[in-house]
Amino acid sequence: MQTRKPEWLRKNRTLTHNTHRISELFTKHNLHSVCHEARCPNLQECYTRKIATFLLMGNICTRACRFCQIHTRRKPGPIDPQEPKNVAKVAKELGLRHVVLTSVTRDDLPDEGIAHFMETIQACREQMPEARIEILTPDFHANSELFAKLAETPPDIFNHNLETIERLQKHIRPFASYETSLKALTLAKKIFPNNALTKSGLMVGLGETDEEVLQACQDLADHGVSILTLGQYLRPSQKHEPVHRFVHPDQFALYKKEALQMGYKYVFSGPYVRSSYMADFQVNEAEKAS
Repeated sequence: MQTRKPEWLRKNRTLTHNTHRISELFTKHNLHSVCHEARCPNLQECYTRKIATFLLMGNICTRACRFCQIHTRRKPGPIDPQEPKNVAKVAKELGLRHVVLTSVTRDDLPDEGIAHFMETIQACREQMPEARIEILTPDFHANSELFAKLAETPPDIFNHNLETIERLQKHIRPFASYETSLKALTLAKKIFPNNALTKSGLMVGLGETDEEVLQACQDLADHGVSILTLGQYLRPSQKHEPVHRFVHPDQFALYKKEALQMGYKYVFSGPYVRSSYMADFQVNEAEKAS
């Protein structure tokens, strides 16, 4: 286990006017950002750029992954019916051209939150018809009926993170599975119209080997994923999985080189890379390669 961050993981974090402004906007409209709830190390940078990733359906998750800071409970409570409109309102006020919507997992809901995603996508499109909509979703148990429903109001980019290699899934994501995540990505690629881009991400530093990382990259490529993100796992608290290793930036560059040969349109690989970090840039680069 490793606890002391190496030099390449030291990052300056400076509060700016936009940092306060976005925090106030989210509070005013009773919204949550995954940037804040998951303690993302890129929060200050993204907020300074007037970018935030919206966390839908509250800030309580029904699953308890060992890497995640978000609080868990079997029955998180009701969804705010005003949230879709408020998300669209704030996204428009921030002038977003690429809106990223994610959510807690809501296994307690009959449709697992599909309708709420659809309402939020629609609200954003009504307010900002030219903006791209990217959604980062739970696996929805790879239920084909739920994916068919979501396809009625599809996003431009569908993202679901595999998170870690196959061997560690049960330990790190006890209520999810490698197979279900791959199936969810396949369903999105198959069911969504207009060949929507699919995207997934992996964390390293959880106890995997480099060979296992590359195998997971190959598995995602084999299931039609277009964009891949690779980043360093950082322990959010002493209650979470320890960091097993800090991966050097040179190794991240090697991951990228190897993964691009597997057929991805774009690979974003580095210590501070996160799934929604510079999401607009990721898609722009993928489209250049198309």
